[in-house]
Amino acid sequence: MAKEMTTEPRTARPDEQGSILRRIVAGGSGALRTIIDVIGADNLSLLFALTALVLLITVGSTWFGFEGGKMFFTWQNLMNSLAQAIVIVGLLAIGETVVIIAGALDISVGSIASIGSVVAASVLVGTGTVGSIGLIPTDSVFVAVLAGIAAGVVAGMINGSIVTYLRVNPIIATLGTLAAFAGVAFLLAPDGKPIGVLTQPQFTWLAQGRFLTELSIPSLNGSDWTGIPVLTVILMIVVAIVHVLMSYTSFGRAIYAIGGNDNAARLAGISLARVRILMYMISGGIAGLAGVLLTARTTSGNPINGTGLELQAITAVFLGGAATAGGKGTVFGTFLAVILVGVLNNGMNLLGFNTFIQRVALGLLLIAAVAVSQWRQARAERARTQIASES
Repeated sequence: MAKEMTTEPRTARPDEQGSILRRIVAGGSGALRTIIDVIGADNLSLLFALTALVLLITVGSTWFGFEGGKMFFTWQNLMNSLAQAIVIVGLLAIGETVVIIAGALDISVGSIASIGSVVAASVLVGTGTVGSIGLIPTDSVFVAVLAGIAAGVVAGMINGSIVTYLRVNPIIATLGTLAAFAGVAFLLAPDGKPIGVLTQPQFTWLAQGRFLTELSIPSLNGSDWTGIPVLTVILMIVVAIVHVLMSYTSFGRAIYAIGGNDNAARLAGISLARVRILMYMISGGIAGLAGVLLTARTTSGNPINGTGLELQAITAVFLGGAATAGGKGTVFGTFLAVILVGVLNNGMNLLGFNTFIQRVALGLLLIAAVAVSQWRQARAERARTQIASES
């Protein structure tokens, strides 16, 4: 029965999902088909959109009298403003991808990141609710990072338990924990105030450190090579791990199966409760890591560090091709969408658009992403109906 289930279009693995683009290039060269298979035909539209957006920022903006677009292709912007800006949202979106593919949602990831931020700073400095209890070694970067991630895992386990055992709708459940976890972050901080970590250079290196700074790379538009941020390397490692988890393990196949048809998955022997709780724990753990890196980046464990980040993360997941009903989506697609959202925000900053306009653009992008996702589902459903009627 499990074998029959994996042949359903909505539960197919990402590399098995067909698309119109793949059929268009089917008659092309073998090299082209290989590239399509590696990138994913459904992700080509994201690459086209990203290319068009970059051209609009760098070239098209000058037609309307904007000069800031000239600064886009500089090492200072690419390696500092852009590469570091997408990391936190990217991590939250990667964890969110696992949950959404399973047909659920986690709106609380921003608040979980705030908890991870406060817990990491509290353990590192030895103050606040967690750091002052004396049970956890303080002044250790390694322990502080693990504590922030562990706090996220616990929060994720709470989310998973509410959804699984109390049978609360994931949207309502995580909307409630969004507020609850935000309050917990303030309770963990001393008097609700930020915990400074500026005097911990080994910890802040996670956000300020660079790799390969000694490489002799030519300057770009007058901007010297600055090296690859440690933050960016961490994001790439997490992306690679979750991609392998979702594409090549039984857990990943179970996530797609549950998102496609949870009843069929249950009949195939998949433990829905175990998988759902585990997926929320993974999302929470990655959100906790994002909070740790936020602390290193802002040099303080602030209870409001993660506020509002969930909107950008969810936008990126749906923009990356995930279906609102579950069963579809890829880590690589989410990663491309994160870059697209990052380029949009970065470009608007360079062109001088204020924060309010950027928020309007992000909201419209989320609506457009969900609308496209719904259209894709309707098209796939019509195709399945047509095939069934012809057979």
